[in-house]
Amino acid sequence: MRKVNIHEAKTQLSRLIASGEEIVIARYGEPVARLVPIKAPTSRRTPGSEGIGTFFVPIRLACPRDVAILRLRGGIAGTPAALVVM
Repeated sequence: MRKVNIHEAKTQLSRLIASGEEIVIARYGEPVARLVPIKAPTSRRTPGSEGIGTFFVPIRLACPRDVAILRLRGGIAGTPAALVVM
């Protein structure tokens, strides 16, 4: 971690960013800010991959008969707003 004063940070900002390291910016020797690189995401999310095998049905759209059948089969977790069908 490198420590620079505000004047140096202003004049050398592009170089500090390009260095890719964490920089502490100080005013009169006291740290006031930190310049940190943004880390790239560890993995890309595949659209739709989080809910594989489940879907949501708003209760107002669900047929009461379907709700009863799903409850009997044990494949439903109900909330007042929606059903989660597994």
